[in-house]
Amino acid sequence: MITISEATVNDIKLIQEIAHTTWPITYGAILSKEQLDYMLDLIYSDEALINQYHKNEQLFYLISEDNVTLGFIGIEHNYKGETVTRIHKIYLLPETQGRGIGKKVIDEIEKFALKNNSKALSLNVNRFNAALGFYKKIGFEVVDEVNINIGNGYLMEDYVMEKKL
Repeated sequence: MITISEATVNDIKLIQEIAHTTWPITYGAILSKEQLDYMLDLIYSDEALINQYHKNEQLFYLISEDNVTLGFIGIEHNYKGETVTRIHKIYLLPETQGRGIGKKVIDEIEKFALKNNSKALSLNVNRFNAALGFYKKIGFEVVDEVNINIGNGYLMEDYVMEKKL
């Protein structure tokens, strides 16, 4: 059975391990190793994650099955003051993919969102990420295309996707 439980500051190392395991597989064919390393440090350093926890910028949850952590999510309710729940992070270990766990996790995020009076889910996905097809299949639609300068000469070339609730 898949469970989703709130993560704490004590789970930062576990979140970092999952990110460092999933990112090279998810983005290895899309981004250079230098950009990958830069982004992992920017987003998943101890300092970055601790700041996100203490400022409550994102709510982090661990995804588990039979007490084994399979992934994590980072979400934000009332994104930009709107009735939207933003999925900032959703990563599952590669060996778990294709088992329907991602769909179950999105279903749970929808429940969290509805409890917080959200009318939609929102996320960004790299325009070349294979997950784009998954998101479309479960009801997300592309609503915008953005290029986000993250420093060091790197861009995040994303689609903004939304799913009405």
